[in-house]
Amino acid sequence: MKRDFDLIVYGATGYTGRLIAEYLATSYRGDDAPSWAIAGRSTDKLQKVRADIGAPDDLPLVKADAGEPASLRSMCERAAVIITTVGPYQLYGPELVAACVATGTGYVDLCGCGA
Repeated sequence: MKRDFDLIVYGATGYTGRLIAEYLATSYRGDDAPSWAIAGRSTDKLQKVRADIGAPDDLPLVKADAGEPASLRSMCERAAVIITTVGPYQLYGPELVAACVATGTGYVDLCGCGA
């Protein structure tokens, strides 16, 4: 299935999400760059992040809320991969994981595990 974006950074208004978005904005430009967007609960805050990190004005913004499963599914339908920094993952992750599974979307978070 063709998606709008290669990846979406969900939680881009938080500290870590912003760092990821800033890295993408400065490292991947031009025709061969992945297509991507930033997502979060507040469009106003996403607009500020986009401006603050020097991303192009046309970098897409996606409104999604961990408390609104329909918005998570809609976001997942648009991307091949979701990179999430919205935690704690035990609290805010299950609905997103379910939306990723239902839509065949890749899921990446920052959670590490020790053996």
